[in-house]
Amino acid sequence: MEALGLDPSTFILTLINFGIIILLLKHFLWDKIKLAIQDREDYTEAQIVKADEDSQKARLYLIENERILKSAKEEGKKIIEKKKIKATKIYDEILVEANTESKTIMERAKLEIEREREKAEFELKKHVVNLAIEISTKALEEKIENSKQRELINDFITKVGI
Repeated sequence: MEALGLDPSTFILTLINFGIIILLLKHFLWDKIKLAIQDREDYTEAQIVKADEDSQKARLYLIENERILKSAKEEGKKIIEKKKIKATKIYDEILVEANTESKTIMERAKLEIEREREKAEFELKKHVVNLAIEISTKALEEKIENSKQRELINDFITKVGI
C-alpha cells in the first residue's frame, strides 16, 4: 500500500470512519429513506393501478357510448323511415284528393256547359218560334206571292242559321 502512496493507518481510520458514518446514517436516516422509497413505490403502484382502472372504465364507457350511438342511429333511421312512410301517405292522400277535386270541377264544368247549351237551345227555339210567329203573321196579313214566300223562307233560314 505504501507503493501506492497510501498510509495503512490512514486507510484503516478512513474505513472505520466510513463504517461509523454508515452506521449512524443507517440508525438515524435509513428507515426514513427506506420509508420514503417505499411510500414512493406504493404511490407509483397505486397510480398504475388507478390508471389501469381508469383505462378499463374508459374502455367500458367507450363500449357503452358506441352501443348508445348505434342505438340512437338505429332509432333515427326508424324515425326517418316512419316519417318517409307518413309523408308518402300524405302525398298519396293529397294526390287522390286533388284528382277527386279536379274530377268534381270537370263534372261541374260539363254540367255548366250542358246548362248553357240547353239555355242557348232554348233561346234559339224561342227566337225561332218568334220568327215563325212573325212570318205567320206577315203571311196572314198579306197575300203572299210565290216569290215573296220564297224570300220569307230564305230570310227565316238565314236568321235561324240553318
